[in-house]
Amino acid sequence: MKKLRYLAIVLTLVEVILVAALVYDVLLPRESAAAYSYSPVYDMARADNSDSSSYGPSAQATYSPDDSYLAERWGVSKIEAPQAWQITRGDQSIIVAVLDTGINKDTQDLADRVVAEVNFTESPTSDDLYGHGTHMAGTIAAIAPECRLMNVKVANDLGRCEPSVVARGIIWAVDHGAKVINLSLSMIASPNLEEAVNYAWSRGAILIAAAGNKGGSEPSYPAYYDNCLAVAGTNENNSLALLSSYGGWVDVAAPGFNIYSELPENQYGYKTGTSAAGAHVSGVAALVCSVAEDTNGNGAVNDEVRWAIENSCTSIAGDGVGQGLVNAFQAVTETVSLFSP
Repeated sequence: MKKLRYLAIVLTLVEVILVAALVYDVLLPRESAAAYSYSPVYDMARADNSDSSSYGPSAQATYSPDDSYLAERWGVSKIEAPQAWQITRGDQSIIVAVLDTGINKDTQDLADRVVAEVNFTESPTSDDLYGHGTHMAGTIAAIAPECRLMNVKVANDLGRCEPSVVARGIIWAVDHGAKVINLSLSMIASPNLEEAVNYAWSRGAILIAAAGNKGGSEPSYPAYYDNCLAVAGTNENNSLALLSSYGGWVDVAAPGFNIYSELPENQYGYKTGTSAAGAHVSGVAALVCSVAEDTNGNGAVNDEVRWAIENSCTSIAGDGVGQGLVNAFQAVTETVSLFSP
């Protein structure tokens, strides 16, 4: 009996350690997000480094279902992105702003996709020295291979960010042409942040925000704001991912457990959290934007895009996951069908 008790104690400690390692795969204000971890899978030859502030898209820089690493991206298949590619792979006119720790210039699968960048932090570089932003950008690019990226560094090299800085980043992004804004970060409420979210929405951008990794129903910002699409995380079994926040304020869910994507300097690895879930939805939003039209005459398509994403979800078990699991193929199909004769 003593051995069984000792074994139970050991297993409990192991579980606590594993949970602690996954607590914060979402950027937080005044607090490091370093508790998340990744496992590098392999390295590729480093691309030439460049200090240029903008990059031209490469016609050859496209993803394919045959890419050796795509099989690892279970989330891309789960949301039926490959089926959506039969209709659209996105469009270079659609720019997705990644407000994060930066995007690494040496990651050859992403460098040619970045068309603009800005650094709002005290870091001396807009490059990603932390690894979070590059991972999010990789997931977005894998889902919307023909769309382009905007590197808006609002979190420093320790993964820390402030609401006022994020607000500045949102305004800059939409003023410089971003149609989709990915916010894989979580923080306290802020009037400046809400104003920036509302401004971006009024200018036609769709904002995707991680629900947070608190494991409860406590609201997270900016996800809680009406003009953000709040995203919870799921696992491969379509259940709520470990520690994902949830609640009536959550709009949709997307893969957020053990997600494989790019890391700085041509590495690849896995991350868990609603950050990755938000990135999946941003990729879907980019695909839908490429085929959406303004049906109500308000001069923008962000409302049509949001409607299509929310109304094409697959129902999943559990409360607090909004409309359910996003489905890229159904969202694109719903959008195209609106304009069919």
